[in-house]
Amino acid sequence: MRIIEAIDYEHMSSLAARYLIEKISTNPELILGLATGGTPEGTYKRLIEDHRMNGTSYKDITTYNLDEYVGFSPDNPNSYHAFMYKNLFSELDIQENNVHLPNGVAIDLVEECKAYEERIEENGGIDIQLLGMGSNGHIGFNEPGTSFEANTHLVELTQSTREANARFFTDIEDVPREAITMGIATIMRSKEILLLVSGETKRNALKELLNGDVRESFPASVLNRHPNVTIIADQKAL
Repeated sequence: MRIIEAIDYEHMSSLAARYLIEKISTNPELILGLATGGTPEGTYKRLIEDHRMNGTSYKDITTYNLDEYVGFSPDNPNSYHAFMYKNLFSELDIQENNVHLPNGVAIDLVEECKAYEERIEENGGIDIQLLGMGSNGHIGFNEPGTSFEANTHLVELTQSTREANARFFTDIEDVPREAITMGIATIMRSKEILLLVSGETKRNALKELLNGDVRESFPASVLNRHPNVTIIADQKAL
């Protein structure tokens, strides 16, 4: 693992954006795995600023998002489809048919998980997977106890994860209880992983990742087995 220290969240976001922009400049047909939530928002904001100011193009970039809530259609304002278009895609020149997220309202959710996994594989796999990490070590929606061998699958969200996401909803009861998520095995097949960690609330999780044992009760620990992981973390997290 390579660790890059940032001063604060804003600096972390700038470093992450610069990292991705350099990769895109080198390979304009990059396949990106993307995350949602508060952690990557600042990074996406800076990617948009760079696109406007410097013209970095995304027309040949392909993206696969980590997850989507079950029961939320793409036009639901709290869906991850809506989040990604609001915070990134609508401001770039990315082609809509190159944007991929799980379908949370598929008739057969198990088949949707299988199909999503197959789409990633058929496209050659993910070049760079952007990740955040939950305070309990979850990556994507892979909660503690998830098998390291899991591919894209349905997951029941823990109470702590629902509470962490409640800030995006009017009430915690509005937070979905299930999601489709890329599995840990799916994430680990990415050629490169970029993990962003910010704030005091993630300090213990980062410490555990860097110093603890690799075990399924702390999903992020599996990243220690990946050959190409870069962590950008701010001083409060470190």
